[in-house]
Amino acid sequence: MTAPAPRKDPMKSFRGIMAGTLILEVIVVALALPVVAKLGDGIGTGTGYLVLGLIVALIGTCALLKRPWAVWVIAAVHVVMIASWVALTALGVIGVLFTLVWCYLLWLRRDVARRMAEGRLPSQQT
Repeated sequence: MTAPAPRKDPMKSFRGIMAGTLILEVIVVALALPVVAKLGDGIGTGTGYLVLGLIVALIGTCALLKRPWAVWVIAAVHVVMIASWVALTALGVIGVLFTLVWCYLLWLRRDVARRMAEGRLPSQQT
């Protein structure tokens, strides 16, 4: 006997959590722009364009969250962010911290999917 489907789709609400995390990440990465302007050579340099490109990429991934491969795009953006450690150390640190946040979120998603398959979610109980 299979578990009854939950009344509300928990994965749909999880996409909202992922979108909120991406927007929070955009805000934090955007705060690196003053660092580039003051400590670097300015926003019009390669480092400034890198930060702006990451901001655009993170906002763009919000539109892709319904796709099954969106997590891989988010992972690729984080790899670029961590690799940018050589250009701007603060950006690499932000990348490492948010990669840990995303690992935790993906672990939570896997746990919810497992519990949903077993029928142990509160919305599946009679």
